[in-house]
Amino acid sequence: MKTEMPNAPHAQVRDTQEGRRLASIASGAAWRRWGPYLSERQWGTVREDYSADGSAWEYFPHDHARSRAYRWGEDGIGGFADDQLRICMSVALWNGCDPILKERLFGLTNAEGNHGEDVKELTYYLDGLPTHAYMKMLYKYPQAPFPYADLVATNAARGLRDREYELIDTGVFDDNKYFDVEIEYAKVAPDDILLRITAHNRGAAASRLHVLPQICARNIWSWTAVLAKPRLEAKGDDNILIDHPDQPPMAMACEGAAALLFCDNDTNTNRLYGTDVQGWFKDGFNDALVDGKTSAVNPDRCGTKAAAHYALDIPAGGSVSVRVRLRPQDASAPPFLDFDSTFAARRAEADEFYAALQSGIADEDQRLVQRQALAGMLWSKQFYGYDVRRWLQGDPLQPAPAPERASGRNANWSHLVLGDIMSMPDTWEYPWFAAWDLAFHCVTFALIDPAFAKAQLVLVTQARSQNPNGQLPAYEWNFSDVNPPIQAWAALQIYEIDRKRSGVGDTLFLERVFHKLMLNFTWWVNREDSEGRNIFQGGFLGLDNIAPFDRSAPLPDGGHIDQSDATAWVAAFALDMMRIALELSIENHVYEDLATKYFEHFLYIAEAVHAKGGATQTGLWDEQDSFYYDVLQTPGHASEQLRVRSLVGLIPLLAVEVLHQDFARTLPHFAARLNWFMAQRPDLARLVSNWREPNELDYQLLSLMRRHRLNCVLSRMLDETEFLSDFGIRSLSKYHEQHPCVFVLGDRSFTVAYTPGEGDTRLFGGNSNWRGPIWMPINYLIVEALHKLHKFYGDAYRIECPTGSGVFLSLEGVAEELTRRLQRLFLKDPSGRRVYLGESSREWEDVNFRDRLQFHEYFHGDTGRGLGASHQTGWTGLIALLLHPRDETDSAHVTPADTTNAGAKG
Repeated sequence: MKTEMPNAPHAQVRDTQEGRRLASIASGAAWRRWGPYLSERQWGTVREDYSADGSAWEYFPHDHARSRAYRWGEDGIGGFADDQLRICMSVALWNGCDPILKERLFGLTNAEGNHGEDVKELTYYLDGLPTHAYMKMLYKYPQAPFPYADLVATNAARGLRDREYELIDTGVFDDNKYFDVEIEYAKVAPDDILLRITAHNRGAAASRLHVLPQICARNIWSWTAVLAKPRLEAKGDDNILIDHPDQPPMAMACEGAAALLFCDNDTNTNRLYGTDVQGWFKDGFNDALVDGKTSAVNPDRCGTKAAAHYALDIPAGGSVSVRVRLRPQDASAPPFLDFDSTFAARRAEADEFYAALQSGIADEDQRLVQRQALAGMLWSKQFYGYDVRRWLQGDPLQPAPAPERASGRNANWSHLVLGDIMSMPDTWEYPWFAAWDLAFHCVTFALIDPAFAKAQLVLVTQARSQNPNGQLPAYEWNFSDVNPPIQAWAALQIYEIDRKRSGVGDTLFLERVFHKLMLNFTWWVNREDSEGRNIFQGGFLGLDNIAPFDRSAPLPDGGHIDQSDATAWVAAFALDMMRIALELSIENHVYEDLATKYFEHFLYIAEAVHAKGGATQTGLWDEQDSFYYDVLQTPGHASEQLRVRSLVGLIPLLAVEVLHQDFARTLPHFAARLNWFMAQRPDLARLVSNWREPNELDYQLLSLMRRHRLNCVLSRMLDETEFLSDFGIRSLSKYHEQHPCVFVLGDRSFTVAYTPGEGDTRLFGGNSNWRGPIWMPINYLIVEALHKLHKFYGDAYRIECPTGSGVFLSLEGVAEELTRRLQRLFLKDPSGRRVYLGESSREWEDVNFRDRLQFHEYFHGDTGRGLGASHQTGWTGLIALLLHPRDETDSAHVTPADTTNAGAKG
């Protein structure tokens, strides 16, 4: 059922051609069947690891990738595939001097990088539509030999305190001796796909580039017996016929190809394992082109992998295009008759779609940043295939796996079976879903494709992914790890954004997710509250090295950590579940009882957070510092607060909800139960800010922090000598730069110091750092919480921002100031520089670089330079929402009625 909402503001988006395509999907149109679903890295993943000790990077390294068939997926550059990855298109390149054909992106493994795994390429996602009717990306390919060895050796010589050595640092782009390779897709129809590859020679001399549009069948025959094997074969000089047992017959037309090449998507055991087997293996094109071994390709021009070979001589400053079309075999029209006109139409439709979406954004640069952020989101959709039970047991046609695996990684997730398109955190560094990343992705996707956003959230809570005990899978390296429970928050965000866009609230979606999240909430209560005190643990909770030691590892003396962040996450979870239940109660009053349950649980958590009941019952609030801390609980010892000023002390801000007094009329049973409970437990009522003091508009506030504590936490958060950076909220207070925290645990000493850039510890792999940098997702949640708090307090509540500046702002003003600081990471400053690029003047001065954006995993706490994964558009894509007019994305809807805020009492 859907609840009506008048005056939907997104009608202009629905009226675009892309909007009509999206609407037609509900009626069965298969516009999403093909998309950019090919991973950029399948090697080095857990899915492909069949080792006894779980050494995924070493078991399947980059050097094997060109020669070894994948079990669970495929990878490539600029790939496009069907939604089951049966047939995969991609682009291969060779500059005439590289030691290998460039078929996939290169990067360092976790052990090779001085800060963990790291892609060493330059790619940019420039445009895209939600149906993938148009997609565009850019790959920068050097004309000199690709510096594989230099990248490995130089990064190996650098330490944790050194900057990473990137491709642009090697000098291969000096004097513009490189190719800009634009890869574009356009759909004539759902199963009729155009590919255009345009190579621009940026150098001052003519240069040759070999371009190979590739197509392959994912290997499904090497693992278990199949009734029929896919077959690709040549028809004439420029057509490849594709017959697949699970796919209608298709054909790929390659205009003006010099040659069609064929091999099989099979492992070259001769190269890897020293066998002597006849065949045309996966690396056949590499061997034929780079090594001149013409016998490596099938002379009969058939196989399961094919390519059209183009040797392009590109003049200085010039460009050459290659045109390819994949469509059903029974198509009769000339393949390239309407090629250019279709591309022109799809590009125009993309412009139309974004003009409608961005009608409230006047600034041209803001529109560019938002559009490329959304393009990155769309290019990050990948096929994720993983059947854990089959993976643990091994395949009938392969050697039996080591027995250690039966009790190793993910052994208690044998129910998990996925073969779906999912939004990935990063297309290369993190080509696997992560539960809390995905929730953030869904919120951004709701802006352009609410149906996909809802489907993603439903997918992760389905029986084939959610554990029977209620836990949600964290990520493939350890599904049993624990991520923050933000799925209920995400569901509400999607619900509200979709309601503003469509004019109706999809309560069926809310109801479907709610029932599965009830199981997850129960799992949290049963598994992560070790002493039944409503104080929660959870381990690292996605914040990697934020604590002095690994919070997911057992403590040496058998103790545990009462976590401020875990407890606040569960408090926020309870409020979000209450709000969903209230929304559902409007149509079904049965949910009022559940709303009451979550309300009461929130109050019990609030009581525990602020407990003062003895040496072993220390709460999380510290009166001396006026801040929230984790508490170390060790058997036989007094509780000890871990006095690190970090995000774990700010996350209690996020546990906030606003109710309108109208609920007493609309939901009388809920109101009566609340009034009875508050009368029976006035001690709990006093813990919650202003519960009995509605503002002038009859709003009531549920928050972990009463006004005094809110003042204290905000004063610290908005202090530029502590958390407030020019570019957002830091993950660790700058105070610890001069005052590191030192903890002694047993016979070991642990130090936490402010580290604004890359991490200087290998804790949790060393590929991220939560001891100072700015992280977009937490900043986004803080901004949303401040808007909710303003809903209650209004303009009458003002706080100094920055602390000590003499400038006082309302909470809405603070949220807007934080938003401006976060936007500053990407928007051009008056000199034309984008802060996230750091000191790389080439990237903000060169016309071929400066408007091509990347969206990094996190940002330097002082300078704003982009760090970590370079394409973590997933959660950094939230910048698209921060650039959007707030009245179109505001989730601070007040259940069950909402009116315009005119300010609060006192």
